[in-house]
Amino acid sequence: MKTLFLILFACLSINICLSQSIPSDSLYLSQTRPGNTPVIFQLQFSSGLRPVERVSVSSDGKEIYYGELDNWPASVQRIKCYKYQNNMWQGPFAVFEGFVGPALSVNDSTIYMQKDINGVACSFYSVRNGTGWSAPVRLLSSSLQSHYFRETQLKHYYLASTPGGSSDICRLVINNTDTTIQSLGSPINNTATENDFFIAKDESFIIFFRLTSPYDLFISYHKSNGSWTNPKSLGSNINTNNNYECCPYVTNDNKYLFFTRGNWPMSTYNTYWVKIDNVIDSLKYTNFIPYLKNQIADRTDSVGHLFSFTIPDSTFIDDDGNNTLTYSATQGSGSALPSWLSFNPATRTLSGTPSSVGAVWLKVIATDNANALAACYFTLNIVNHTSVRQISEITADNFKLFQNYPNPFNPATVIRYSIPENSRVSLKVYDILGKEVAVLVNSVQKSGIYEVSMEMNKLNLSSGIYIYTITATEQKSDRIYRETKAMNYIK
Repeated sequence: MKTLFLILFACLSINICLSQSIPSDSLYLSQTRPGNTPVIFQLQFSSGLRPVERVSVSSDGKEIYYGELDNWPASVQRIKCYKYQNNMWQGPFAVFEGFVGPALSVNDSTIYMQKDINGVACSFYSVRNGTGWSAPVRLLSSSLQSHYFRETQLKHYYLASTPGGSSDICRLVINNTDTTIQSLGSPINNTATENDFFIAKDESFIIFFRLTSPYDLFISYHKSNGSWTNPKSLGSNINTNNNYECCPYVTNDNKYLFFTRGNWPMSTYNTYWVKIDNVIDSLKYTNFIPYLKNQIADRTDSVGHLFSFTIPDSTFIDDDGNNTLTYSATQGSGSALPSWLSFNPATRTLSGTPSSVGAVWLKVIATDNANALAACYFTLNIVNHTSVRQISEITADNFKLFQNYPNPFNPATVIRYSIPENSRVSLKVYDILGKEVAVLVNSVQKSGIYEVSMEMNKLNLSSGIYIYTITATEQKSDRIYRETKAMNYIK
């Protein structure tokens, strides 16, 4: 995606040096520090507006920026600032009209903010100039959402955007004038809307708001492999049942969380703050609930043939360690598996030979050492898409796999093969990427010539080239024969 990344990187090297440090008891507008229960952070606001959205505090604690607006979506919004000058707090001063969601850069030289353009949140930036700020400039030319843009000490950039059509927390990857907005993926992002977020400057954690009931704040920790842990709720002290908790910001020392809380009407919304360092530390070392990482696709097999499927070890992730998971399987309703189907928890394998056409809704469950669990549902479709018959009992001279006919074909084709000795025969079909899509034969057969009729349309596969492979193992000598051919399915 072509974008114009207009930020002035030179500003990142500017150091903001103000006079003497602020006294400890004067930090945060000299307000009494909260404990584990959130309290309102007192901010002045204009009549008809609310002091909500993102808060940002300068590295030396002498500047506090916040937004005020009239509603969501807003028709009036501005960014205000308190400054500690001449040994006292002064302000608030209106700094930017028409913008909201302030966020200072790592060294305070740049401030990011946003405004709606045609109903889409777009990021802007302003550079510190003397004692003030330059006029805001749009950050990205992309028409995609750019919400809560943030920068980290690692020179990485994050934002909430819509790369796949739904709002995700993303990373902005910059390559000269080319930029790509990449979703952080699961488990941080799911089918809900993830938008308001805060990422620590060292990228050790993300706190974010998920726009689906119960509308809470969650935390996820950065793992050594670059992925993120399964999010955890910040708990009932912070998240309440009947309100939205959103717009998070954490102070540079990770001691305090600022956030917006409220519900309708708009007059119920305020900015709150709470001691958060103990929560960040404790949640990191409590049990993580395992989660479904890779959905198992529906499976198809045929009547009279052995079905065998091993649950991939990448299906579930347990951030406490995947080796702690144990597995079980039931029908999707929770009832026992059909009598013909069994599950081996040690190998994570479902196996059995179906005797009739039908669909079996299956549930595989992964449970960790704390009895927390995750589940994956998929359907096993049993069809009668093949017909195997021995067309000659005359002993064949050698093993041979013939070309299917007709070829190309739609919807059915016939595959013929010969075996000179009694053998265990496996005849399977694969797509062009090597994924198994059908088992046509999996049984012991007498010597002779056989043909298999296959109805490809019953497998719900797309047009294309498919590979079929026969493997035959002689019962007397254990000699193995294998041959592969290609066929062309055209819908």
